[in-house]
Amino acid sequence: MTALQDAAERGTPEQVAELARQAADVDAETEGHTALWWAVHARRPENARVLAGAGADPWRPDPAGWPPGRLALAGPTPDLFGAAPAGVVLSDAEAVIVAAAPGLGAALHGCLLEGTGLACVAGVDAAEAARRLDAVTADPAVGRALSADPWAPEGTNQIVGVTDVPGGCVVTQPWGYLPQTPVVTGLLSAGTVCYGVYSNPKSGNQGCIVRDGVTEGSDLHPGGAPYVDSSALEVLLSYLYPGNAAAYACAYAGLRPVDARAITGPPDTWLVLPKRDYWHHSA
Repeated sequence: MTALQDAAERGTPEQVAELARQAADVDAETEGHTALWWAVHARRPENARVLAGAGADPWRPDPAGWPPGRLALAGPTPDLFGAAPAGVVLSDAEAVIVAAAPGLGAALHGCLLEGTGLACVAGVDAAEAARRLDAVTADPAVGRALSADPWAPEGTNQIVGVTDVPGGCVVTQPWGYLPQTPVVTGLLSAGTVCYGVYSNPKSGNQGCIVRDGVTEGSDLHPGGAPYVDSSALEVLLSYLYPGNAAAYACAYAGLRPVDARAITGPPDTWLVLPKRDYWHHSA
């Protein structure tokens, strides 16, 4: 980022005003985004107003279709730049996603994922997920022990939890990455879409998108800033769910859990998956 872009995201209006005064081009881009875009994305409306007053263009085209002014329409200050130009609106699908964000964000607020793997699957219930994974229900005593203390007792590497939620189901493993592995997400995503996350204690949240068995995106960062090649949906979700990887993953798959139990447990059912190489589909 340039100094102006960094200040737009993190600084004060006074800092932004001074840097904007010095800038040769207040709409200079880094990876396709201007300082004004970063101010809106970071929910810093006062910084955005300063930049607009200094000549920054709220309606400047953006690679993913989210100019700063259009992105603001999806947030708490939709009138940040006054009336939008003719034809600049949220699509019906985007409006549905935006309307669901406050409830989903509140339901999953504060979910700590460190060390957890999860897969959010659209249109698939827990019973169908078990069938697709060729899994069996865990021994009730094991299930009770895991629900009481879900931290990888010896011999549980092949166990995952599954919970039905509105829109589909969530597969979790509080102590490991199994739900996000290529074979698990590939099997779960047949005819639908699955968003997988592993919250690596060493490197943070790692996301993947798998649709009908095909990986469309990997090494993603749900809840973080979008990449330069992020899709329009990924940009919108990064704005709606900053720092909330669980809500981001659920929203991508169209899931609408009403509380955090599907993520934090205990799950509806503990499942035992067959032993196999879950990193390679040919296994």
